[in-house]
Amino acid sequence: MTLGIGGPAAGCNLLVILGATASGKTRLGVELARRLDGEIISADSRQVYRGMDIGTGKDLHEYADTPYHLIDVVPPGHEFNLFEFQQRFLAAFRDVSARQRLPLLVGGSGMYLDCILSGYRLSAVAENLELRAQLAELSMDGLAKRLERANPQLHNTTDLTERARLVRAIEIAESGERAAQPWPEIAPLTFGIRWERSVLRERITRRLKERLGAGMIEEAERLHAAGVSWERMEFYGLEYRYLSRYLKGEISRNDMFQQLNAGIHDFAKKQENWFRRMEKRGVAIRWLDGAGDPLRELTAVLGFEF
Repeated sequence: MTLGIGGPAAGCNLLVILGATASGKTRLGVELARRLDGEIISADSRQVYRGMDIGTGKDLHEYADTPYHLIDVVPPGHEFNLFEFQQRFLAAFRDVSARQRLPLLVGGSGMYLDCILSGYRLSAVAENLELRAQLAELSMDGLAKRLERANPQLHNTTDLTERARLVRAIEIAESGERAAQPWPEIAPLTFGIRWERSVLRERITRRLKERLGAGMIEEAERLHAAGVSWERMEFYGLEYRYLSRYLKGEISRNDMFQQLNAGIHDFAKKQENWFRRMEKRGVAIRWLDGAGDPLRELTAVLGFEF
């Protein structure tokens, strides 16, 4: 299905809504899906995991009866990666389109968004134990430089702050394998929600307090009790990293909140930096004012009045 109108949306068969954490992109995406007979495809690297609801900010109540994809698709502990995301996205895109509904890609994971909008040609790459042994001797900075040399245009290392993800990215980049699956005709129209930095910081802090009040610490306790190791919780980053440190008694509750709050603020900056780099590489993003009426602003671009 395409939007079937002229102007900048002519021929568009994928609407993309991106933004930093706490920017309101899910709410906007769901509202558009309701009005345009669409379905949401999530571009979030952690919302794929079942049982990780509050910590990843799924906000499932916002979806109501709007269909969504790539949320709650794998169990905690599964090592979800960029290749698997791309394969699952392509399957969902084809499925939604075949049913004459409009796919909406909604999220803030820069690498996941970029692999679709820039058309990364990825392939399944098996673990290379010999390479991993070599990489074990490198520092994080050394790993980042090696990835940059292997494929300077495919990945940007600012989001690859976890050692395991850096190693996996190098493994894929140095494999030399190319994807065999044909790339479908994707004509995206991409919108981003932008806030003043100070306002976004306030939104992030308020949302973090709400999630802690909604049982985020207890969710982390349940995950660990169900067999998710502390090491794996560290791998999931941000919320689960600091929650696990608090639950292990390494930091106080106040320190957990302060460090986590600062970490999410830093993450939001990295997301925004990633989006700017996407634009420099040719991805056209039409920015909406989060403090205004982004729905009205977006629909004006589309030429619709609801």
